[in-house]
Amino acid sequence: MTSPMVSSSNLLHRRAVIGELLRDRGDLLCVASLGAPNWDITAVGDHPNNFPLWGAMAASVMMGLGLAIAQPNRRVIVFAGDGEMLMSLGALATVGAQKPRNLSVVVLDNERYGETGMQKTHTAAGVDLTAVAKGCAIPTCLTVKTEAEIAGLRRAVYEGEGPVFATVKIDPEALPFVLPPSDGVILTTRFRQSVLGNEALYN
Repeated sequence: MTSPMVSSSNLLHRRAVIGELLRDRGDLLCVASLGAPNWDITAVGDHPNNFPLWGAMAASVMMGLGLAIAQPNRRVIVFAGDGEMLMSLGALATVGAQKPRNLSVVVLDNERYGETGMQKTHTAAGVDLTAVAKGCAIPTCLTVKTEAEIAGLRRAVYEGEGPVFATVKIDPEALPFVLPPSDGVILTTRFRQSVLGNEALYN
């Protein structure tokens, strides 16, 4: 029997992976890069602790880093695509230098630029983002290719000492858009109030 998490090509389904990582999330804070990761976190359930980026290509990891530093008692997860991560490799060096214990970066690697026509990215030519993260002194680095490995990634996100980096190899499937609110003021206000409570109303 085929698992709902694994495609016919034996690659992981992106939204099944995200659904598992965000299941029973508690107060986990989530930043998602523009494009598919944005739609993915919304498809598994819009949440006030989500901050989906509609623009700002290559900014998701640095936003997650800043959030992890500002909220050291909260776990923070960043979902980014491989195209975005390739554009912001320097961010991994900063994460490795700062070493926030509460930050996880999960790269959904379909080896494609999904926003511009599904052209192959450099990861299709052998570029290893997990190896880059290791070279940037990030202590926990994983490459996830199977359903069984998702459980270990989930434990690292919720129980491990970060920073954690994971490349998750996913199927380059085309999925329907599930859009979060597109008004930046609404998203920012909602997120600030969820994170800071009443303090956000006066600052």
